Amino acid sequence: MTATHALLLVLVLLPLTGCAIQRSLQAQDAKQQLIGMPAEKIFTCMGPPHGRSTLGQTEIWQYNSGDGRVQTGAVVSGGAGIVTGSAVTTTRFCTVNIAMKDRVVQSVSYVGPTGGLLTEGEQCAFVVRACLSQ
Repeated sequence: MTATHALLLVLVLLPLTGCAIQRSLQAQDAKQQLIGMPAEKIFTCMGPPHGRSTLGQTEIWQYNSGDGRVQTGAVVSGGAGIVTGSAVTTTRFCTVNIAMKDRVVQSVSYVGPTGGLLTEGEQCAFVVRACLSQ
């Protein structure tokens, strides 16, 4: 890869990474901002949960979140006229778990391949950001 190609790749990917980092920060903020929020407010800003479960006196609402992003990483090497390569494809998504006691949020947790190394949780932001204070 030439320096020009590398620079072009960085310029194309930089805006995409910036948005993912912003979503990651929103998801992290939500883990704190949603604590103490009543169930009715969660229902209003996030909609009906995709699943519900109860553990003792704790009710857990589950929400699916993500943009359906599929990421493929490839490694290609070659020499003497022979080219070899491999690729790995991953789909990122998030299950948001809202744990409530007495219909008040006690904790927020995320499950799944929610983001990258610098963008952990970014797939969770799609559903929780509607509840964040502006």
